[in-house]
Amino acid sequence: MPEAKAPGFRRPAVPVLLLALAAAACGTQKSPTEPLAPVDPTATFTRVQMEVFTPSCALSGCHAGGSPQAGMDLSAGRSYGQIVGVKATESTRLRIAPADVAGSYLLSKVAGDATITGSRMPLGGPYLSDATQKLLADWVRRGAPND
Repeated sequence: MPEAKAPGFRRPAVPVLLLALAAAACGTQKSPTEPLAPVDPTATFTRVQMEVFTPSCALSGCHAGGSPQAGMDLSAGRSYGQIVGVKATESTRLRIAPADVAGSYLLSKVAGDATITGSRMPLGGPYLSDATQKLLADWVRRGAPND
């Protein structure tokens, strides 16, 4: 027996309802076309080495010395050639893909995002501050020059 409906009542179309739910779920996620914050022109490789790699990564037993973890030596004078344009050992992505933050596995590792294999870096913390992560991302966005 067909269901009785009040005159003038129409059941909303399922696709319209699903579309409305999907739009509501988006929250504050940025659109792919929304512009990024301006790149800091002072985000140089020299700063990345001095403010990130040397104090947080290029430590004995980590990414320095005769047997660095993942074969990645981040000590001064060695780090650039070990990361820029080099395939990550835990991913199909490059460690640092010039001008491509999303394609740079090292940035995902320090952020601890869901795309990484293994642990967030630096291992066990303290983790890099938002400002330090932005320095690293801005250097990559600048094209990861050896400056």
